[in-house]
Amino acid sequence: MYKNLIPLISIAAFLAGCASVAVTTDLERRTAFALGVERGSFAISNRQDDGVRTQYVATTKSGQRHNCYVTGTFSMTGRIVSDAICSKLGETPKNPLLNR
Repeated sequence: MYKNLIPLISIAAFLAGCASVAVTTDLERRTAFALGVERGSFAISNRQDDGVRTQYVATTKSGQRHNCYVTGTFSMTGRIVSDAICSKLGETPKNPLLNR
């Protein structure tokens, strides 16, 4: 019984993945969409991968800085990466679903 448990735990840990592996090129595309700007019109810095969450700062060419994050993991269907959530530095975060 225990012989089967170790491989199952290993597979589950692999499928859970981490943000550093799951979040790749999607980061720039999802950030551009969240900020409403073109890809390449901002720079990503201070990236920190913490489990399934990746936090970073997106700085536009006009100098506006935004704290952003995405979550990413692997499942049986493949990579899953959330939409980017960004808030402008110095402003209260707004809920995009409530439009406030």
